[in-house]
Order: sequence, then structure tokens, then C-alpha cells
Amino acid sequence: MSKIKVAVLGATGMIGQRFVQMLEGHPWFEIEGLYASEKSEGRRLGDVLKVRDHEYSPDTLDTVVRAMDPKRISERARVAFSGLPSDTAGPAESALADSGAAVFTNAGTHRMDPHVPIVIPEINPSHLDALRDQPSYGGGGFIVANANCSSTGIAAPLHAIREAYGLESVFVSTYQALSGAGYPGVPSLDAVGNVIPFIDHEEEKMETELSKILGGYSGGAFAGAGFKVMANCARVPVVDGHLESLVLGLGGSPSLSELSETLSGFRGEAQRLGLPSAPEAPIIVRGESNRPQPALDAMAGSPARARGMASTVGRLRQGNGYYKMFVLSHNTLRGGAGGSVLNAELAKAKGLL
Repeated sequence: MSKIKVAVLGATGMIGQRFVQMLEGHPWFEIEGLYASEKSEGRRLGDVLKVRDHEYSPDTLDTVVRAMDPKRISERARVAFSGLPSDTAGPAESALADSGAAVFTNAGTHRMDPHVPIVIPEINPSHLDALRDQPSYGGGGFIVANANCSSTGIAAPLHAIREAYGLESVFVSTYQALSGAGYPGVPSLDAVGNVIPFIDHEEEKMETELSKILGGYSGGAFAGAGFKVMANCARVPVVDGHLESLVLGLGGSPSLSELSETLSGFRGEAQRLGLPSAPEAPIIVRGESNRPQPALDAMAGSPARARGMASTVGRLRQGNGYYKMFVLSHNTLRGGAGGSVLNAELAKAKGLL
């Protein structure tokens, strides 16, 4: 079986290079080209490397970055993975979709567009139905977004709990890694030994995106999930891994052991389809009193291709009518490039590519 040709947009940035990491040796996809702004044209990937915890192949490092040209990209690649900054992603991604490319984007520009789904395959695979209502769909082009990195990590636990017991309210406080700000991210003198209790627009994104992700799509429109989300977001001096504190109001009253079994036993469409980048267990529950931790659990997930693709839950507690827990996820893998690659795998499995 021939592999599907894909392009990586924003290849000189952190998310773009995580895309390259996820696509090296992929069983279904083959990189056709790496693209970025005109100022990066002609440079080797190895000369602009941002990712430090993955060893790329020599051939990958020697790949030359080209300037973006939507028409050329859509002629050479069926799929475009976008790691573009939000301020440039909107028109470039729309042009690619209009030219017939399937765009899987990490940027936030199109997330709240009326017919653009924010897909997490374990949670809302049916939201791909919205693609048929996008104007570019008849020509083969469309846009699929993944959620922002803080929403992604908690979405699966919230979905599993809601399906089993009902969900009435979500209070979330995030402790977000520096890599979530892109490269070079937060200046070192601002970050070291400090916590910054503000991330521009992050709280608003969480409070709106989660409702769209966990809601439904019918009659050509998305409907919200119907529960309240209240978020506080902070940046902490951690390289990778968003830790999030959840306080939940549930419709039912499960025991902590029942809640743990519900979370650890959860499987979704990605697992049923055996998608290559899907973790065998999308939610891992730790029983230790001091877990999860970014240094120990950010790369949770198996098999090897799914490392960093699972959410780790710990410190399950109950009191005063609420349930409490911590959730950790890798923000540039599951919450970034890996989420979009998994979305493309789902689209292929559903016959959309």
C-alpha cells in the first residue's frame, strides 16, 4: 500500500518539528516536504532544530525547508499538518483547504468556526461529520482542528466521567509548561524560580473549547456540552508537561475505586480502530500520593509510537460533594502535533483521505 503524501507547515517551530518526529517512519504517511516562511527557505532542518529530546534520522535533518505556497503544497501532498502560529495560520490553512488539501491544524484560528470540528478521536469522532458542511469539502479540502494543549489533557477524563456519572461543573487550575508558549517561549529571567499566573486567552479557550468538544453536532451546527467550566491558568518553570487540578461536580456518587476503574478502563474509537499513534490506554491512573509529575509521566503511553499520547490521572479524592484529581499530559505531543496526527489517522480510517 502506498503511503499518503503529507506536508508539514511551520517546520522551523517546536510544533512543526514534533510533527516531523511523529511522522518519521509512520506506517500510513510519508513526508513530502517541510515548509515555513520565506526567511527560512533553503535551510536544513538540522540547522533550525528546536526539539532536543528526539534523535532525528540523518536524512530528516538534511531535509531542506521550503517557502510556503498553498497551490504547490496541495498539488504535491494530500494532507497538510499545520504548526503555523495563529496569526498566520488562518489564511494559509483556508487557502490550502480551498486548493483541495486536508488540513490538520494545531493553531487556534479556526477552532470556533461554525463547521470546523475540534476532534479528539477517543471522544468525538462523529464530529468529522461537520466536514461535509465546509465549503471546500466538495473539492476534497477541509480543516480539522485539535484542541489547545490544556483542554486536550483533561478532555478524555472528563468525557469518561460524564458518560458514566454525569458532569455538572468543572473547576480547573493549570500549571502549564514553558514549551506551551512556543520557542523560545517565556524569557528565562521571567520563568526561573517563578510562576506566572496569566496566559493570554487561555482561560477563555478552555471554557469555550471543552463545551464544543464534549457537545454534539447535528443539523449543521455544534451544540454545547451543557456544563460549566471555570479555569485558572498559570505558566510554571517546567519544560514539557501540563499538570492540571480538577474539582468536579458529578451527577452521580461513585466511590473512588469505581471512579478509578472508570478512568483506567476507558477506551475510545482510536483504540477500537487500532490507530498507529493511539495509546493502548488513553487514561492511566496512578495510585501514588505524589503522582503524576511532569518529569516522570509526561511521556506516558504505549506502544512506542504513542509515548506522550496518554493522560495520567492521580490523587483521586472526594469531599464536600466534589471529586478532585490531578491530570498530566504532554502539551506538544498529545496536546500538539500528536493530536493532529491522530486526527489524520482517524480521517484515513474513516475513508476521508
